[in-house]
Amino acid sequence: MIVVDTSALMAIALGETTASACHDALAAETEVLISAATAVEAMIVAHRKNVAEEMSGLLNDFGFSTVPVALEDVDKIAAAYRRWGKGFHPAGLNFGDCFAYALAHERGCPLLFVGEDFASTDVVSAL
Repeated sequence: MIVVDTSALMAIALGETTASACHDALAAETEVLISAATAVEAMIVAHRKNVAEEMSGLLNDFGFSTVPVALEDVDKIAAAYRRWGKGFHPAGLNFGDCFAYALAHERGCPLLFVGEDFASTDVVSAL
């Protein structure tokens, strides 16, 4: 089981150099978790980059287990931002990143991401 971040989904949708590795990591798992907030962020970014159709296909085709954001999660997500967020830590996680981070941290799962931001945190990479 892994958690997926927007960066990995965008890499696939945009056909970036890491797309194949991200796709293979998703395909190899029996369960992939995605925060509902991450799914929303992915669609927003995909619309901005003109790959909304591709993102919609990814979100539907992989059969992600969507995890809702509940009131009891607020403190954990805010704590992730205070610890790793922009202006607090060199990792510079953004608002959306904190949902994926908190879910991976809470479930003890590797996180599928692309880039250096999460690499500067204590989360385990799924790649």
